[in-house]
Amino acid sequence: MNILCLGGGPAGLYFALLMKLQNPAHHITVVERNKPFDTFGWGVVLSDQTLLNLMEADAVSGQLIGDALNHWDDIEVFFKGKSVRSGGHGFCGIGRKHLLNILQDRCLALGVDLVFEVDVADDQALAHEYQADLVIASDGLNSRIRTRYADVFQPDIDTRQCRFVWLGTRKTFDAFTFAFEQTEHGWFQAHAYKFDEQTSTFIVEVPEAVWQAHGLQDMSQEEGIAFCERLFAKYLDGHPLISNAQHLRGSAQWIRFPRVMCKTWVHQVAIDGRSVPIVLMGDSAHTAHFSIGSGTKLALEDAIDLALEFAASTDELVSSADMPGVLARYEARRSVEVLKIQNAARNSTEWFENVTRYTQLPIEQFAYSLLTRSQRISHENLRLRDPAWLGAYEAWLAEQQGAGPAVPPMLLPLKVRETTLKNRIVVSPMATYSAVDGLVQDFHLVHLGARALGGAGLVMVEMTSPTPAGRITPGCTGLWSGKQAEALKRIVDFVHSQSSAKIGLQLGHSGPKGSTQVGWEKTDEPLPPASNYVGASPSSAPPNWPLMAASAVPYGPQNQVPRAMNRLDMDTLTEQFVVATRRAASAGFDWLELHCAHGYLLSSFLTPLMNQRTDHFGGTLENRCRYPLEVFAAMRAVWPAHLPMSVRLSAHDWTPGGNTADDAVAMARLFKAVGCDVIDVSSGQTSRAAQPVYGRMYQTPFSDRIRNEVGIQTIAVGAITEADQVCSIIAAGRADLCAIARPHLADPAWTLHEAAKLQSKAVDWPRPYESGRDQIYREFFKQKQAEATAERAQIAIKNRASEEGL
Repeated sequence: MNILCLGGGPAGLYFALLMKLQNPAHHITVVERNKPFDTFGWGVVLSDQTLLNLMEADAVSGQLIGDALNHWDDIEVFFKGKSVRSGGHGFCGIGRKHLLNILQDRCLALGVDLVFEVDVADDQALAHEYQADLVIASDGLNSRIRTRYADVFQPDIDTRQCRFVWLGTRKTFDAFTFAFEQTEHGWFQAHAYKFDEQTSTFIVEVPEAVWQAHGLQDMSQEEGIAFCERLFAKYLDGHPLISNAQHLRGSAQWIRFPRVMCKTWVHQVAIDGRSVPIVLMGDSAHTAHFSIGSGTKLALEDAIDLALEFAASTDELVSSADMPGVLARYEARRSVEVLKIQNAARNSTEWFENVTRYTQLPIEQFAYSLLTRSQRISHENLRLRDPAWLGAYEAWLAEQQGAGPAVPPMLLPLKVRETTLKNRIVVSPMATYSAVDGLVQDFHLVHLGARALGGAGLVMVEMTSPTPAGRITPGCTGLWSGKQAEALKRIVDFVHSQSSAKIGLQLGHSGPKGSTQVGWEKTDEPLPPASNYVGASPSSAPPNWPLMAASAVPYGPQNQVPRAMNRLDMDTLTEQFVVATRRAASAGFDWLELHCAHGYLLSSFLTPLMNQRTDHFGGTLENRCRYPLEVFAAMRAVWPAHLPMSVRLSAHDWTPGGNTADDAVAMARLFKAVGCDVIDVSSGQTSRAAQPVYGRMYQTPFSDRIRNEVGIQTIAVGAITEADQVCSIIAAGRADLCAIARPHLADPAWTLHEAAKLQSKAVDWPRPYESGRDQIYREFFKQKQAEATAERAQIAIKNRASEEGL
């Protein structure tokens, strides 16, 4: 093939040399606008795994890069005059210029043509000149080619909120250093690391508003650098900060990071009567924030993956009909890998953009939060990296809670008002559609009782309606009668007498999502006419009942249109909530939650997607919150003062025009002001048009923000499936409790089983036996401990072998 790489950064150079290695007959040209062996920027960071990938792809350049790398294990965090240092993190640093020089030399040795000082104005003209069969658009962050074909590539460019400047210094740091300094206008942070024996990268980052408040936009390049030198003088030991971007003037050295995502990476262009693919690679296709150090890694691994796709194909494919298949497989594979990194990078970026959110934390937790900010590094991963440091942190956490000896964060007790939960696990309220006329059955006793015996700190009864018309389905629970209260009391008494778990009740009204089919039929779909009812005779089919909501807006076009509530409706329903609250108290519940999420009645007031009122219950956020706050305040007034109350909120509607995380913070503040103790932070389900971005712990960032900005305890929910995730969330201060739903359906003793796994990792942790009943788990714990010890031994052997290989 004739291959043309436009852009001589890591992606273009590395792809060129790999393809030349693969087939010396390829004619490969790399066109670069800069001078030979010239580049800008300082050091770049690679992981140990990336270095292994480079060694496997090309041992010669891999060895040269490996020999030049500066390796370190420690991260040190400086904050408020103190520091925390942890080890085992495994970073490699190399000067960007040195890296490119190695790749340029390797390309020349293999016979790749390097053409410098050519600014590509027309990629098609250049492709014609070189008779290209394949064009690699590796022209970087500000890719002209991506811009030219934007209608095909469909780039999504999100310019982030912080300004940063990429500097260097002759001060050499012996750890990856994060330094935070407060000024009269806000916080600055530095990311510093050594990449050769004489030089370190020193990136200064600051929120846009703080940058402007200091007038940095009006300073010359020299003045801006001098400002940073003064601010971070204590870390520089008299060494100056240096810029190698003298071509930039004034404040142009301070940029806002653009997160780039492209819908597609391949575009076919007709050149000389042939269809020539133009393929994005590296920063032209995607970017990842420097705070996770993955931009160069992604570029190099793009090159490796596309070269491997060609290698896996037949010799006859060159420029043939199978070329689209090779490129499609490359795009499919890499887009998934990039998405994983970008999701982690988004979390990391937002952490640094919102440092002020975490500055009330003591340095111990501040540093832990920083280390786990991307949600890629977990609690147990930190234990593998630095067990001594993590053990000390667990002891510190236990001391803060007055919990005695160190335990896994998941097993720390939590006191809310006068109620103490033995651990941080909540069995999430889950509709089971098994009530009869709102009355709980033996099924509920077994279902909830088993999970209380399974070790959870708090077991929540599913959303229960204070009125028959407030049920979601005919099979949902209710609390509008004394008989229903007695049936619930039977479950409460069992939980209290047979376990040390607490039990809570979630009260809510279905509103516009009511009168629908049970979960195993068609979720959220209206009850069918009697003649079409499945599983019963027409005479026994439940009839649809009338609905009400904030406005006459149906949940979906197929759902019943609710009646807009008037003041009398509101007063009546508030009183029904109050009566149900009194019944819950008489039944002995330890905890009460008001459901204001997921598009149900109170949620229909909160979200602008459903609230179209023009009175003082609609319009502004404060007005939309008015009625839900009334209901909560009335319930709090009759709920025992020593017992906690929580509110479940949808923190994001995931739909244009809906509530966002900013609105959720404001709502949480309002509920806190009327006595709410805990916000149960969910999201979505307020509109059929919602498009959530799913993933591990995908709703936890909402909990993190509410907890640390509002100063209220929170429950994190959503795709939390492992004890390790729970420990990470609790230890970082992203939530105070974690609600686990589906895992508890599969395993009622999920908490005990996960606790056994945790305790097998450290023999010094005490066992959380509650009573004589729990002695039956002793042998189970011992077995799991033995299994984990053997597993750890195997991991240690593999790690040692890997290190020796490097």
